[in-house]
Amino acid sequence: MRKLQVDILGLSTSPHTNGAYALILYEIEGKRKLPIIIGGFEAQAIALKLENIKPPRPFTHDLFKNIFDVFGLHVNEIVIDELHNETFYAKVICELGGEIHEIDARPSDAIAIAVRFNAPVFVTEDIMDEAGIKEDQKEEGEDEEAESEQAEPEEVSAEERSPAGKLEELQGRLEDAVRNEQYEDAARLRDEISRLKGIG
Repeated sequence: MRKLQVDILGLSTSPHTNGAYALILYEIEGKRKLPIIIGGFEAQAIALKLENIKPPRPFTHDLFKNIFDVFGLHVNEIVIDELHNETFYAKVICELGGEIHEIDARPSDAIAIAVRFNAPVFVTEDIMDEAGIKEDQKEEGEDEEAESEQAEPEEVSAEERSPAGKLEELQGRLEDAVRNEQYEDAARLRDEISRLKGIG
C-alpha cells in the first residue's frame, strides 16, 4: 500500500450545503487535490487549530490531546486508507510504550487530531487515483475547441443525451469547479462521475 503525504489546503463551503464543508487536501509531491465533505463541528475544530485560536474550554479533540499527553500516547500519523460508497475511512496510528496501535476514525476527526499533534497525514495512492482531482492548466487550444463546440450546438446536445456525453459534460463542470476553487461542488461532481462510471 503506497502512501502519499498530503497537507490541508483549506476549508470550503457554499450556501446550499446544509452546514457541510469540503476539507481540501493537496498532494505534497504532486498536483492533485482531494476534497472530503465533513460536518460543521469538525470543520470548526480543524479551523480553530489552523488559525491558532484557543477556545475558552477544550473542544472534544483538545480533550483527546490532553488525555493522550497525560498517558504518554503519541500520534505518529494519520492514514486515509479506504473509500466505500463515497465514504472515506481513516486510521490514527498511535504509539504507546513502543507498541503501535491503529485506531479507526472518520477522516475529519483524524485530521482534527493530527493538527493538534503536528502529525503527518497520508492518503493511499489507490484513493488519490480514484477520488483525487487534478488541477490541469488551460491549454492554448482550449479556447479554439470551445468555440468550435459552440458552433455545433445540435451535435453537442445529442452527445449530452448519451451516457458518454453526460460523463464528458460532468468532467467539464468538474474542471471548471476546480479552476474556480469551488471544491465542494467539485466533490459532488466527482462522486456523480464515479456513480456513472460504476453503472457503465
